[in-house]
Amino acid sequence: MKLLTKIGKECSLRYSIHLITTSNLVAQKRKSAEVDVADIRKVYSLFVDVKRSTQFLKEFEQEFMFSDNVTHYENKKDVAMTAA
Repeated sequence: MKLLTKIGKECSLRYSIHLITTSNLVAQKRKSAEVDVADIRKVYSLFVDVKRSTQFLKEFEQEFMFSDNVTHYENKKDVAMTAA
């Protein structure tokens, strides 16, 4: 319960409710009547909240096609054409 409270405070109540629901499905898959901390951690690693998703996008923005910095893509394309 402490873990879910912490996640609810750091992320959002909606995200933590989704984690509870999905963690319950994971617990049912293991044929358990109770959700374990391991279930919550597994689901937390699979489903990203808005904050972590934004961080990921900022970290890897140069790798996405919608990046404003097109020169990065063009440089890779030029190197590939030169190597061929």
